[in-house]
Amino acid sequence: MTTPPAAPRPGAHGGPVGVGLALTAVVLISVNLRPGASVLGPVLAELRAGLGMSPGTAGLMTALPGLCFGVVGALAVGLARRVGMTVGISLGLLAVVVGLVARAGTGSVPVFLALSALALGGMAVGNVLVPAWIKRHAQDGGVRLMTFYSAGLTLGGASAAALAAPVSGASSLGWRAALGVWGVVAVAALVPWVVIAVREHRDPADFRVGSTADIGTLWRSPTAVALTLLFGIQAMNAYVQFGWLPQIYRDAGLSATYAGLLVSLLTSVGIVGGLSMPTVIARSRTLAPWMVSFGVLMVAGYTGLLLAPAVVPWLWATCLGLSGFAFPTAIALITARTRDPRVTARLSGFVQPLGYTLAAAGPFAVGLVRDATQGWTVALLLLMSSAVVMTLAGLRVSTHVFVDDEIVRS
Repeated sequence: MTTPPAAPRPGAHGGPVGVGLALTAVVLISVNLRPGASVLGPVLAELRAGLGMSPGTAGLMTALPGLCFGVVGALAVGLARRVGMTVGISLGLLAVVVGLVARAGTGSVPVFLALSALALGGMAVGNVLVPAWIKRHAQDGGVRLMTFYSAGLTLGGASAAALAAPVSGASSLGWRAALGVWGVVAVAALVPWVVIAVREHRDPADFRVGSTADIGTLWRSPTAVALTLLFGIQAMNAYVQFGWLPQIYRDAGLSATYAGLLVSLLTSVGIVGGLSMPTVIARSRTLAPWMVSFGVLMVAGYTGLLLAPAVVPWLWATCLGLSGFAFPTAIALITARTRDPRVTARLSGFVQPLGYTLAAAGPFAVGLVRDATQGWTVALLLLMSSAVVMTLAGLRVSTHVFVDDEIVRS
């Protein structure tokens, strides 16, 4: 198979999308692709009480983001081929707005789950298509826009988690206000994307994202497979940490408030990674030292939680937060390890759905192991071993190898 010549990038050559509009659109969408998932945890008890949600259904809620990101994300490239990348992203944001606003007003558990899936599916479309859109429009290969995008993803998720309880407590609507406000915020992101979609919907280059069948050829690309493992294992650990780290700290005798602050510390550290790693990737000859450090820090964090979780607990949270730099690294490598925006779209549609599907299994597996062993030791040891696999995958994508070339050779 040969890779077709790169499509022209209108934004990079003074086309219909200006630098300011592109930056605004990327920043606004990035901070709206995580709150719909991260806002639930802090108000889950109130949500369950308000809707009469069973423990089993609440457990499904924790896995729903990963499942939707995986399943719907796999369909995003096909959607972009039919309606264009920009219209596809706009439709995804519309689904986010409708889903988040409507679920805040329902009193039915099945309807709440369906609307949550709608919103998360819209986020999944953005997850896959925005990196490819950035690659097509950026003048510097995507470094600057990916920097804002990666940092915005973390900032949005952390902000939603941090503000959920205060908003719930300050409003007479309680948890409904905490959830619904993010649907209103998402309207601000929808506006610039609709403007861009109106300008670009007739541009043939906006439809050139490769086919779903083409994505299958990426299994023959060692870089694509390794990047999927890097992304998936880091995402799995992140979901485990968001879901179970507060309980680990509480089981060690810390208060619920302190445990929540420690999780906020972990996520806040990740913002630094989002701001720094795209530039590090662009300027580094090899990322090997970084990949090794991510693995070492992850093992150190879990070791601290195993041996002395209540002793300098902020240190273990910080170690895990620093190891989480692997997430913005993996996101940025989707653009950095491709040349043609169409290959970027295919790679994004390969890495993220598979990675998030793997990530969705993590919290369930950890919960099962904890219940079976009546403790955290085995679960933490398994998580440490995942750091080894993540490091090996990271080393494979550390050098400047392009997926485009591996596809040609296959």
